[in-house]
Amino acid sequence: MGEPIYLDHNATTPLDKRVLEKMLPYFTDVYGNPSSIDHLHGHKAKQAVDEARQSIAKHLGCRKDREIIFTSGATESNNLALIGTFRRNRCNGKHIISSAIEHPAVLDTLKYLESEGADVTLIPVDQFGVVDVDALQRAVRADTILISVMYANNEIGTIQPIKEIGEFAKSKDILFHVDAAQAVGHEKVDVYDMNIDLMSFSAHKFYGPKGVGGLFVRSYSPMVRLDSISFGGGHERNLRPGTLNVPGIIGMAEALAISERLRPKEWERLRGISASITDALKETFPEVRLNGHPEKRLGHNMNFTIPGVEAKALIHVLKGELSISAGSACSTTKVEPSHVLNAIGLSDEETFQTIRLGLGRFTQDTEGIAISLIRGILKLKR
Repeated sequence: MGEPIYLDHNATTPLDKRVLEKMLPYFTDVYGNPSSIDHLHGHKAKQAVDEARQSIAKHLGCRKDREIIFTSGATESNNLALIGTFRRNRCNGKHIISSAIEHPAVLDTLKYLESEGADVTLIPVDQFGVVDVDALQRAVRADTILISVMYANNEIGTIQPIKEIGEFAKSKDILFHVDAAQAVGHEKVDVYDMNIDLMSFSAHKFYGPKGVGGLFVRSYSPMVRLDSISFGGGHERNLRPGTLNVPGIIGMAEALAISERLRPKEWERLRGISASITDALKETFPEVRLNGHPEKRLGHNMNFTIPGVEAKALIHVLKGELSISAGSACSTTKVEPSHVLNAIGLSDEETFQTIRLGLGRFTQDTEGIAISLIRGILKLKR
């Protein structure tokens, strides 16, 4: 028996071999520190980083290359965006608005900020996981300094009305942060067109290396200023000190360039596979429910509640055939029900009967995936 089919691309994606090829020289041949620009080795490394920054900025719709700050990933970027914004602006207000279905990298950071005096309002979502924009608008106060809403949910795939929220935030002179870890490389992202002020992303979500990501920090209308949350060295505009991960940065730029080139056709292909698997499951098991918005969702995400079937048991039964998950990769070791599924109205029992499938660039065997799922469910329903 060969390797099981990997269906957990919302958790992480495999490194594209073309990306690895681009990275390899920067481990051995071009090994200088990009901050050491007085000699050729450092200059070559800095030039490569500058070119990578330019490429990433272009694909995300930035006005200036310097608007991209390199980090270790979206979790660090979220911390820097939220904590840095609050500390910089708390003299103007302490109120932050976010949603009930954010990733723990946002929710846990907001919980921490409450210990520093922040007042946090979490906006509910509807049964599809879409943020209630009217409720968000009503929640704004005179001391609201930041709105933070994810682009697309990591569990149910629902895409939020980011442009609409961005336009509202701008009309109120409130900063708008977006956790776009699930969207960059998969959906069209244009930070200025969407009125985004701060945006977090991770390379490993779009076939790049793990341990590298970025934060967009707007420099024009308005110029966003953050307080640093770590210190030493003054790298990355004094916002993220530390020697840059040159191979990772090169890999992230190449991964994004490839993803953007393939994105339109790949989106359609994966949406087709998702529809075929969903139809096959529902034809055999009419009681199966697809969670998240039926249309406004990531093309490669499927989240199913299967009444009468315990998710962990199904994962165990299928582990030799399919690699799937019971929810967020950041919470699969926990026994609590998913806060995302609870927020869209599922009971605790239903959350434990829910699986997530994340398709990817190298997913091909649609029929085999459907057959394995159906066989596994039938085995547990007997």
